[in-house]
Amino acid sequence: PNPDQLLEKVEADEAKAKRGRLKIFFGYAAGVGKTFAMLESARREMTAGVDVVVGYVEPHGRKETEALLDGLECIPPRLIPYRGVDLREFNLDAVLNRHPELALVDELAHTNTEGCRHTKRWQDVVELLEAGIDVYTTLNVQHLESLNDVIAQITGVAVRETLPDAVIERADDIELIDITPDELLQRLKQGKVYISAQAERALEHFFQQPKLAALRELSLRQAARRLQRDVDEGRTESRSEKLWPTAERLLVCVGPSPTGAKLVRAAKRMADALNAEWLAVSVHTGNHDSDRAKKQVAIHLQLAESLGAEAHQLVGENVASTILTYARSRNVGRVLVGKTAEPFWRRWLMGATVDQLIRDSGDIDVFLVQGETETKSSSPTVFTRRQSSVFSWLIAVVVVVMA
Repeated sequence: PNPDQLLEKVEADEAKAKRGRLKIFFGYAAGVGKTFAMLESARREMTAGVDVVVGYVEPHGRKETEALLDGLECIPPRLIPYRGVDLREFNLDAVLNRHPELALVDELAHTNTEGCRHTKRWQDVVELLEAGIDVYTTLNVQHLESLNDVIAQITGVAVRETLPDAVIERADDIELIDITPDELLQRLKQGKVYISAQAERALEHFFQQPKLAALRELSLRQAARRLQRDVDEGRTESRSEKLWPTAERLLVCVGPSPTGAKLVRAAKRMADALNAEWLAVSVHTGNHDSDRAKKQVAIHLQLAESLGAEAHQLVGENVASTILTYARSRNVGRVLVGKTAEPFWRRWLMGATVDQLIRDSGDIDVFLVQGETETKSSSPTVFTRRQSSVFSWLIAVVVVVMA
């Protein structure tokens, strides 16, 4: 294994062993059953002997959810005066002092009332994790910061309570809680999600079948992306060199060739057609490339990034071997390269990079995009006449004869 990656993993495992585990019950809208599933799971843990406390749960008047709280130790909420009323907030210090094995903290994206130690509830959860306490929590897809604009475009509602994507990426487990939009709408009409007045407003705005279907798709994609990360980590830990074709992933190789932009755009189209994640890489072999070549490679990688690719610059003595090694480390199933014309003598002496890629690719598919011979400089070539002596001619003749 790569020593840098090995050291990074050891340090991550040591830090992970000291902190609590975070499990997120993830859904696409209120009412899909996240809090209910969290409480059911917590009751199973309590039956197994785990010390469980309820730090904060918002039942929203749902009788089925309230029934699951019976028998669980609940930490009283902190009451904070705000504009003449007392608002209930999560009592972070009380849970830290109690220091259970597992704490339940509902609504991860909640914004705390002024006067709390942290602005956001997810920051409270981070403090619990750093204290070594495991946490169960709930989250809807519309609260992810990276999807804020997308959610507003779909629903027409600007979600103000958001959290950084790094929070969900840090979670040890994500459990997707999913029901069909039709079933959710039926639950809403039956008063199992909101009280009647709130339910009517929800049906007029957020809770419409096409919008819920779009939100559901986003939540499924987020869960699938996280699952793909777990697959990659598992494959790395097992040190498997074989491809695990659980999802499409494409890698495009770029260089200083002027046809690199064409190659990047072709990779973008293929990735879109396959609905695949794609990466763009270049390989630096240690040769003294000109400033112009380096600039051209940087332009191509920047173009790939602007089109949504993950761009990297690799270092290796052999271009084909470096590309294939990296592709296998990232579980890439398709490699896209440009078929730029090369002089026959170079192919005969050293072998073309494309030929080596195809020969050593194994279970990785290699796709070729027809390029062009690199264009020569448009600047005119200036020839100067140089005087030659008889002795120079004689040496030239001798060298030719010896050759």
